[in-house]
Amino acid sequence: MGVERVVLPIMAEREFGIASRAAILSFLVSFGLIKAAANLFAGRASDRIGRKQILVAGWLFGLPVPFLIAFAPSWGWIVFANLLLGINQGFCWSTTVIMKIDLVGRARRGLAMGLNEASGYLAVSIAAFAAGTWASSLGLRLAPALLGGVFVLLGLLCSVFLVRETHPHARLEAAQHVDTTSQPSSFLEVFRRTSWRDRNLMAVCQAGLVNNLNDGMAWGLLPLYFAARGLSLPEISFLGSLYPAVWSLSQLGTGALSDRLGRKGLIAAGMVVQAAAICSIVVLQGFIVWALSAVLLGVGTAMVYPALLAAIGDAAHPSWRASALGVYRLWRDSGYAAGALLAGTIADALGMTSAIISVGALTLLSGILVMAIMKETRDTGRVS
Repeated sequence: MGVERVVLPIMAEREFGIASRAAILSFLVSFGLIKAAANLFAGRASDRIGRKQILVAGWLFGLPVPFLIAFAPSWGWIVFANLLLGINQGFCWSTTVIMKIDLVGRARRGLAMGLNEASGYLAVSIAAFAAGTWASSLGLRLAPALLGGVFVLLGLLCSVFLVRETHPHARLEAAQHVDTTSQPSSFLEVFRRTSWRDRNLMAVCQAGLVNNLNDGMAWGLLPLYFAARGLSLPEISFLGSLYPAVWSLSQLGTGALSDRLGRKGLIAAGMVVQAAAICSIVVLQGFIVWALSAVLLGVGTAMVYPALLAAIGDAAHPSWRASALGVYRLWRDSGYAAGALLAGTIADALGMTSAIISVGALTLLSGILVMAIMKETRDTGRVS
C-alpha cells in the first residue's frame, strides 16, 4: 500500500495520460471494493478454518502485484493489480488483527491494536517515502516493482515459517464465557447485528467507513492537489509519508489510552480533528502549513483507528468476534471506494478544493454521530 500511495496517482497522469480525476481514482475503487469483500470472507473463514491459512493465502494473491505495476501496458492492468492487492490486504491485515485480539485480554486490547496499526502504517509511511524518492531516479515503474517484490516475498516467508495458529486461544476464551443466551444463530445475524441492530457497533462501522473515505481521498487526490500547486515529487512524497508516519507512531499511545479512558471519546474527537486537518489543507496554503495539516490528520486518525478495532472486540463474543471484525472491516474499507468515487466525481465537476472540503464535512458529521448514538464499550463487560 505504501509503495502505491504516492506513485500511482502521478503515474496515471504521466505514464498513461489520464486527465479525469474519477478515472485516476478508479484503482482505489477496485481496491476498496475487493478489500471490503475480502475482509468479510477472511473474518468468517478465520472462525471456521483458522487464521494462518487465510494469512498465507493473502500473500499468495499479492505475489503478482509488483510485476503487474511494472509491466502494465494500460491503466486497466493497474486496476486489476489493485484487485489482487485488495484481496492481499483484506486477508492479511484482517487476520493479523484477529490474531492479536486472540492473544491479548480485554484490559490490553487497545494497546494490541495500537501496536498492530502502528507497525502497519509506519511501514506504509516508509514505503511511500522510499517509492516516491526512488521513482525520481529509477522511474515510476521500476521503483515500486523492486520495493513491492521484496515486501511480498518477506511477508509470505514470515507467514509460512514464523506465524503460529491462534484460533485455539479464541476457543479457550469462548469457553470461559457463560453467557451464551444472545449468541447469533447465523452469519447473517452477525452481519445484521454488527451493521445496524447494535447501536454501538453501527456507530463504529460508520466511523470506520468515513475514516477510510477520507484516507482514500488523501491517497488518491492529495498528491494531484499538491502537484497542481507546483510541488516536486520528493516534496509530495514527504507529505504523503508524513501523514501515515504520524498516524502510525501516535497509535502506540492512543491504543493504550483507549484502554484507560475508553473508546467513544477518542473516536469522536479523532473524527473532529481529522475534519479540521482536511479543511486546513485547502483553506491555508504553503508547504509548511500542509506539513502541519498532515501531522494533525495523522494524530486524528491515530485517535480513531485502534479504538474502533478495540470497540468491536469489546462488544463481540469470542466465538463470533472474527466474523464481526470481518463485517466491520467490510464497511470500513468500503470507504476507500466511496472516497474515490465521491472525491473523483466532485473534483471533475467542481474542482479538487470542493472535493476535499466535502470529505472534511462528512468526517465532522461522522464524529457528531458517534457522540450522539454510541455508548462506551470498554468497561461494560458485556458479551453480545
